[in-house]
Amino acid sequence: MDAIVMAGGFGQRLGMGEKPCVELLGKPLIAYVIDTLRAAKGIDRVFVAVSPVTPKTEIMIHERYKGEVRVIRTFGGNYVGDMIYAVETAGATGPVMIIMSDLPLIDPELIDLVIERYKEEGKPALSVYVPINVCKGVGIRPDTVFNKDGKLIVPAGINILDSSQIRKEQEDFNLILDNPKLAINVNTVEDLQRCRDLLQV
Repeated sequence: MDAIVMAGGFGQRLGMGEKPCVELLGKPLIAYVIDTLRAAKGIDRVFVAVSPVTPKTEIMIHERYKGEVRVIRTFGGNYVGDMIYAVETAGATGPVMIIMSDLPLIDPELIDLVIERYKEEGKPALSVYVPINVCKGVGIRPDTVFNKDGKLIVPAGINILDSSQIRKEQEDFNLILDNPKLAINVNTVEDLQRCRDLLQV
């Protein structure tokens, strides 16, 4: 399965320039995600989708990965449009993982678990969520919350889609994982500090 890291957002709330390039313990945020994907057994190729507001991210990826991770330039401004363009430009076939660039705590085992569950469920699409109490447990107040059968869940920023149906709405399985590593995506300076503290434990 191919993976596309979405890195087209500037990260205005963080206020530290291009969010994918923001350093956490001397390593760019996006590099944590890329290195995790490259170490996962179920991921083949890794792509990074950049936009006109993330030119430094493109340069950094070229310098750090020397062509082993391909950059796709999207138009920016429309997340879904950019994602579709990236999937089609990558030439992905079959399922493709779409993942945010600001999840520095995830690990290869978690990625492989998500892929296994996708195969087991047999639906075209899968979205990963965490229960809201897991977010509260690590001190996060999420922006987006959904009600799933009376349970409040928060999107984790990891999805799998069938690339052959990328322009269609796909039947989606909601994978709910009680994993604190999925609860923290870096939107604020406080989030960055939480990740720093957790990674240094």
